[in-house]
Amino acid sequence: MDSGAAFLPVVVGGVTLKNRLAMAPMTLSQATEDGVLLPGHVNHYRARAGAGLIVTEAAQISRRGQSYPNTPGIHTLQQAVAWEQVTRAVHEGGGVIYLQLFHGGRVGHPSVRGGLVGHAPSAVAATGPALTKEGPVEHTVPAAMTTAEIKETIREFGRSARLAISAGFDGVQLHAGNGYLPQQFLCRTGNLRTDEWGGSTTNRIRFVVETSRAIAEAVGPERTAVRIAPGAVDHGLDEAGTEELYAALLDELNDDGLAFLDVIEALGTRDRTISLRSAWGGVLVVNPHRDESVVSPHERVADALTDGADVVALGLPWLANPDLDRRIATGGPYEEFDGPHF
Repeated sequence: MDSGAAFLPVVVGGVTLKNRLAMAPMTLSQATEDGVLLPGHVNHYRARAGAGLIVTEAAQISRRGQSYPNTPGIHTLQQAVAWEQVTRAVHEGGGVIYLQLFHGGRVGHPSVRGGLVGHAPSAVAATGPALTKEGPVEHTVPAAMTTAEIKETIREFGRSARLAISAGFDGVQLHAGNGYLPQQFLCRTGNLRTDEWGGSTTNRIRFVVETSRAIAEAVGPERTAVRIAPGAVDHGLDEAGTEELYAALLDELNDDGLAFLDVIEALGTRDRTISLRSAWGGVLVVNPHRDESVVSPHERVADALTDGADVVALGLPWLANPDLDRRIATGGPYEEFDGPHF
């Protein structure tokens, strides 16, 4: 399939996207210490409204859910009001925009959470450095969540979803990948519980399933999406041999009427993505891994669409090329991402 298929419209959550190109969520740390998005960041999203779908950078659903300095939140009215400028700008450009709902769990340091200790399924520290304003430090051991704290966190996701819709977002995405709290519940190395939230496959998927349904109850399933990262090894998680787990998760979510499922591919896992495509009855967004044999954005898009994606999400190419949709349509040329300059 050539990349021309990327410019066919597709219905997602009852809304028609003008193309099948998505800008993937990317943390940019452009907010105040109180989690309020800075006004200048509006231009970042406005310039990329050529994407059929934008999923924003992660927005924490509580102060305890924050993992990095200066990331935006969506748990206060002031934060929601700041996001209104973003949704208005994207809509004026003809785009559709979802807010990614985030809780870092054990990832992060208390200093970025106002001194709050991290919460996680079990008292197991993340590996690798925690990022702070003073530089990288060692992760601390999180507190194992009580049942009451788990249920309150699920309610917080629902409340934040309502705030996001009030700010003009077309929908919200539950971030259940990259080693953060929802994926910590999924993974045996992060979840050592023996109650109804851990142990068996049914119990380990419970947090993601119940959180997704709480969000859907709050704002409607057609405005609810879920992002997963099968096989991820972020922050010390080990997801080897989890095919059964993700099959069970999709089986639970398949009939919920969600807007889309978003899959982050790990290296060499296209076969798994194709298997998930077969198991998932709704719209599938794929964030393809950069295959060394498929390097240009338009080739990556065409490759993923051929293998069953309905929408293809790219990250760094959108940062380097705000008009990436136009460049994909013409087959390039493309600017390379310059991290220090950006």
